[in-house]
Amino acid sequence: MASILSKNQKKKQDYTLKELKSLGSDLLSSRAHINNLPLLLSFISPESPPQFVVESLLSLQSFFTPLLSQLPSTSSSSSSTKRPRSEEDDDDTSNKKTDEDPEVIFNAWLRSKFDEFVQLLLDVLVSQQSEDTLRDIVLGTLMEFVKLLNAGRFHSSIFHRILNAIIHSAVDIDVFLDILTSKYFKYIDVRYFTYISMEKFVKTLEASSVVSADRTVIEHSETENESKDSLELSIRKIYQVLSRIPPPQKQAEKSDHEMWSGSDESSSSEKPKDKKKKNKDQDSSLLSPTTIAKRMKLKFTKAWISFLRLPLPLDVYKEVLASIHQTVIPHLSNPAMLCDFLTKSYDIGGVVSVMALSSLFILMTEHGLEYPNFYEKLYALLVPSVFVAKHRARFLQLLDACLRSSLLPAYLAASFTKKLSRLSLSVPPSGSLVITALIYNLLRRHPTINHLVHQETVETANEANSEADEPNECRPKTNKNLGIDYFNNQESDLKKTGAMRSSLWEIDTLRHHYCPPVSRFVSSLETDLTIRAKTTEMKIEDFSSGSYATIFGDEIRRRVKQVPLAFYKAVPTSLFEDSDFPGWTFNIPQEEGKC
Repeated sequence: MASILSKNQKKKQDYTLKELKSLGSDLLSSRAHINNLPLLLSFISPESPPQFVVESLLSLQSFFTPLLSQLPSTSSSSSSTKRPRSEEDDDDTSNKKTDEDPEVIFNAWLRSKFDEFVQLLLDVLVSQQSEDTLRDIVLGTLMEFVKLLNAGRFHSSIFHRILNAIIHSAVDIDVFLDILTSKYFKYIDVRYFTYISMEKFVKTLEASSVVSADRTVIEHSETENESKDSLELSIRKIYQVLSRIPPPQKQAEKSDHEMWSGSDESSSSEKPKDKKKKNKDQDSSLLSPTTIAKRMKLKFTKAWISFLRLPLPLDVYKEVLASIHQTVIPHLSNPAMLCDFLTKSYDIGGVVSVMALSSLFILMTEHGLEYPNFYEKLYALLVPSVFVAKHRARFLQLLDACLRSSLLPAYLAASFTKKLSRLSLSVPPSGSLVITALIYNLLRRHPTINHLVHQETVETANEANSEADEPNECRPKTNKNLGIDYFNNQESDLKKTGAMRSSLWEIDTLRHHYCPPVSRFVSSLETDLTIRAKTTEMKIEDFSSGSYATIFGDEIRRRVKQVPLAFYKAVPTSLFEDSDFPGWTFNIPQEEGKC
């Protein structure tokens, strides 16, 4: 005992790297040096020098790798060492011999040391003191155990512990995701079990958030803030992991079916009866590459749907909505499962509704989603701020697509046209350009609202239609209300806006816009849009992402034939003409000595 203590005291102070290599080689050479195992484990620590950690890691990995197939499972080892004895065990002499077998006890001890080794590696992996190179080596060792520990099949429990340590670590998760993306996410089984682990983490967060909500009366405000911060941090990390996993492909190539473990080879030797007894998610012996590929969409869907039920932070919420139509919806097993999430997002209003419109439009047009108040919500989104929003290009393109159907009622098309026309007075020049293009397309698609371009007053129309010899008493009495617009800009009901009785007088004011491109572009509405064969729709993509910079760039690249010049026929002698300011003189003083 004294010799062991002296070695333990020496390890932290006097051991050199050469002596550490000697300890590892002795451990690999003979079981007589098994006491070197705990000593090497003590060097697997964030406080140890990196070269000592790597040397101990390599020796222990070389020691445990050949023994992995012989080590008992954690449950069997615990039951063999800690299970209380019963009368049946006393009568069963074979079990008694098994429990007292030195080899069984030794293997159980090795298993406990292996579990300790894995936990120490996880501590080093997520420690803030560890270097990125050391993390790469440690993660590679853990992934080798994931591959080899379960008889050559994917060991999902160790992999889950790796992801759990990463999710709850204080280190920036991008450090780990860079390694996982470059080396391991290309394997189909790694992606498969990552989705399973993410779903488990989400369920754990849901349970913890419910418990914390029940304790809000008892806990102090500081504790509540800490729990909210930790919850948000975990949600952000889960989202980072989900967003970095390559999504399942519809027509995957053979390279996409490559597996980190050899489950397809080892599973063929097992009997079908044994396969049925094991959990499909926990034991990958049932999962061949083709089976995983078939189930991948289901795991992908469960992971994302469960994640979207969490109370997402606002920045994560917006980021999800901005990319969900490209990264999530095409790969879901049933995209209609997102209808609740998207409709709630669309009902929030503001920027969130603008960002949710893209995905909601896909569900409506491609997956048969019915949303009764869709156009009322879309109409409410038309505010000046949307024309300077970050995602305005996508929103304006979808707005044009939503109003493309020729079956829309005339009052609806007129309301949108008039609303856009009114907005053209209060948006930047780039917004006026895209509004003009949108109105052009609406007038071309819906000839029934073309009267908005030039709406005459009732009395003027009656006078034009009446005969010259008709007495005034026979004409219908109407009120001539010049300068009154019947359009109610504050009305949310599209049937009551009064747009059909109004006119697009706002567009006429754009003829005198201070920005030349706007005043020039308004002339496009002067064409006869009722003859659709002679006109084509404008591409909103060409105007939707416009800004002051794009307008300025177009103007400086524009070739101008005639340039207005300021010149004088005679040299001016005063700053202003005398006729402009009678009684005042603005003569240029002549300096002495000069003519």
